[in-house]
Amino acid sequence: YTRGTVKAFSPFDARADAEALRKAMKGMGTDEETILKILTGRNNSQRQEIASAFKTLFGRDLVDDLKSELSGKFETLMVSLMRPTYIFDAHALKHAIKGAGTNEKVLIEILASRTPEEVRHIKQVYLQEYEASLEDKITGETSGHFQRLLVVLLQANRDPDGRVDEALVEQDAQVLFRAGELKWGTDEEKFITILGTRSISHLRRVFDKYMTISGFQIEETIDRETSGDLEKLLLAVVKCVRSIPAYFAETLYYSMKGAGTDDDTLIRVMVSRSEIDLLDIRHELRKNFAKSLHQMIQKDTSGDYRKALLLLCGGDDE
Repeated sequence: YTRGTVKAFSPFDARADAEALRKAMKGMGTDEETILKILTGRNNSQRQEIASAFKTLFGRDLVDDLKSELSGKFETLMVSLMRPTYIFDAHALKHAIKGAGTNEKVLIEILASRTPEEVRHIKQVYLQEYEASLEDKITGETSGHFQRLLVVLLQANRDPDGRVDEALVEQDAQVLFRAGELKWGTDEEKFITILGTRSISHLRRVFDKYMTISGFQIEETIDRETSGDLEKLLLAVVKCVRSIPAYFAETLYYSMKGAGTDDDTLIRVMVSRSEIDLLDIRHELRKNFAKSLHQMIQKDTSGDYRKALLLLCGGDDE
């Protein structure tokens, strides 16, 4: 995990940071600048230490104080930064499947992009935190082939990367070709099984072979042969197999492109990838969309929210 923009701050002093934050929020007015500089300038585990020092020194909950002192998107961003890393995804999923309507976009983004190990971890944390099975919650709110692929991904049993068997590559590519382009109607189950269970290196070869056999990119076939949430999920899985940073670069690009900004997505991706691969994501965005993440944020956001996002972004790719 060295491709993040946020690294451990050194020399780190949790008590000094806690004191500075208390001072920034005490009395009349709030010193937002101090808050955003400290919280974007420390990694997640350091932020947890600051919260613990804050409680020890002042008997107050740092997150509650942030919520009462800040507002809007800036508040959402600061509170998201304070969420322990291992709870972040579980919390996002919990909120995506609660109450009226399900936010499929969040289910798709998280379950398509996390490694099997990460998915197992999310399920465990979800059970601990919310005393409920993530799989039960998701199956209760989704249906059809979309639900089935989510369940396959939730099993987190994708084959580990190893030696690629060319004969099996050829076979899978043929099966997909017959299940999609060559068939009246589509055999979605074949797409679900192959895309949900084969290893990453195997699937990359399958996509190349598929192109050779059919003359189409697998994405084009999925686009033509499927629709709705299943199509979005299959495409997200394919993109993440090809390159997770490229997938998130595209996600960020479309969160800010055109009129209006999808701030929930922007915050979720910036926070969740800041210690993992945000440098790679910036590079992919530059390469694939000829845009700099820094400049897009600059143009699309404002105020303290913008300042904080730019610090997380870490730099400009001219």
